[in-house]
Amino acid sequence: MSVTEQLTSVQQRISQACQRSSRPAHQVQLLAVSKTKPLNMVLEAYAHGQRHFAENYLQDALDKIANNPNKDIIWHFIGAIQSNKTKTIAEHFAWVHTLEREKIAQRLNDQRPLHLPPLKVCIQVNISNEDNKSGVTLAQLPILAAKVNDLPNLELQGLMCIPAANQPEAAQAEMFTSMVQALHELQVLYPHAKQLSMGMSGDLELAIAHGATMVRIGTDIFGPRATPV
Repeated sequence: MSVTEQLTSVQQRISQACQRSSRPAHQVQLLAVSKTKPLNMVLEAYAHGQRHFAENYLQDALDKIANNPNKDIIWHFIGAIQSNKTKTIAEHFAWVHTLEREKIAQRLNDQRPLHLPPLKVCIQVNISNEDNKSGVTLAQLPILAAKVNDLPNLELQGLMCIPAANQPEAAQAEMFTSMVQALHELQVLYPHAKQLSMGMSGDLELAIAHGATMVRIGTDIFGPRATPV
């Protein structure tokens, strides 16, 4: 199928999942994860109405951003953030979903160009407590949230997670429920933090049923990923 056909299929899945959960479809933002994919595929999705795109690999993303003629695309960074990449990310993206360290938060804040609005950020939570996975623990979350909230060039939007792969549905549902509870607790102090970035191609319906407001879909729109650049 073409990108347009696959994007339409994903949009229908989101709409149906929202209906089953008695949620308006506009409450769930689709992020088209275009990592490793060429600009022409991004432009095909754009022509079909998609505006939010997510990238993991910085150099690959920069090439697309520089050569993309449509300035109303909203770029989300969803990859690991190294200190030497913060300036470029702060300059070229509207959203960051993978914030997990105070040092990185400070650098993104300090390097955000003043002519741009605050960088919207989600704190990544290691909800499955995997040793090899990025993200803060639930216990560490309040400390980082307070740091982000104090930085004028960052805007705390909510939380993001990538649950452990190949888990039974009940285990995934438990992790998503924990994320919802964490967001509710966060909102006591930061009521503007309303986003839950969770759910991918294989579990978007379950994530929406548990309150996801952003789903990150790559394979089911663009096909299997290519080798990283």
